[in-house]
Amino acid sequence: MDDIDRRILDTLRRDARTPYTEIADDIGVSEGTVRNRVDSLVEKGVIERFTVATSTGNVKAMIEIGVAMDVNTHEIGDRMVEWSEVDFVWQVSGEDDIVLVVDATDTGGVNQLVTKAREQEEVVSTKTRLILDEKMG
Repeated sequence: MDDIDRRILDTLRRDARTPYTEIADDIGVSEGTVRNRVDSLVEKGVIERFTVATSTGNVKAMIEIGVAMDVNTHEIGDRMVEWSEVDFVWQVSGEDDIVLVVDATDTGGVNQLVTKAREQEEVVSTKTRLILDEKMG
């Protein structure tokens, strides 16, 4: 990955809908170069997906989850990512093992997800943090 790739990624992180022609003008390359670079980044797995950030008025939260020592965190993460209010499942280092980033209609919805997580036999602890503000870099 070189400086051109990094500049393309920086633009797409802020707005994945930015037209390739606009990116090309901003960084001084052709539209075809941008298109080929993005295709290559997708093919290599550097770009995993294009997402939409929403401002729904919903309650966003992080649910930090500790699991038993013998648990395969990939398996439980694969299950939890299917829950409709879950935007991301992160496997993390430190005190907890998994973080769910959720977007629920209200605090009751967040609480239902916490309860659902605690009902999983592998889960030994949870901590919840409401997200108060979010900025994109």
